[in-house]
Amino acid sequence: MTSNNYAPQQRSIVIAYILWFFLGQLGVHRFYCGKTTSGIFQLILAVIGWATVAIFIGYLFLILLGLWLFIDIFLVPSMCKHPN
Repeated sequence: MTSNNYAPQQRSIVIAYILWFFLGQLGVHRFYCGKTTSGIFQLILAVIGWATVAIFIGYLFLILLGLWLFIDIFLVPSMCKHPN
């Protein structure tokens, strides 16, 4: 019989920070760390923000996303150590 002990693998913090730096607005670093739901929310904020920036309401979404990304600077190590 095989054992079905599934332990999530720890992700690389360096790769997560690189993804955060280059593709952070799209939530790619969160997808990489296994945080799919919050990655989708970051992606939605970015799309809505950039789509509505011409009518100035998009700046609100982009400011919220920017604050969230700033907070993620400090959360990336724990997201990589404890995926899902």
